[in-house]
Amino acid sequence: MDPTEVEQLIKAGMPDAEVRVMSPDNTHFETLVVTEAFAGKRAIARHQLVYQCLGTLMGNEIHAMSIRAHTPEEWQALQAAD
Repeated sequence: MDPTEVEQLIKAGMPDAEVRVMSPDNTHFETLVVTEAFAGKRAIARHQLVYQCLGTLMGNEIHAMSIRAHTPEEWQALQAAD
């Protein structure tokens, strides 16, 4: 599965999100999702929101996915620290 397709699926489920998806082989993905929808949620709940956008593709077309899930404020603080 092409990273652009994965990105579009996540954006369709989280229209306000900033999404970046990378993949060396189109089955293992690294994803960055930044959205206010993550505010007040633990990491597992954030990942579940991303998985919901991808449905049955997880574990099938998408073999593995590393997810970095941040609120805009968290992402801004991480960038400032670099």
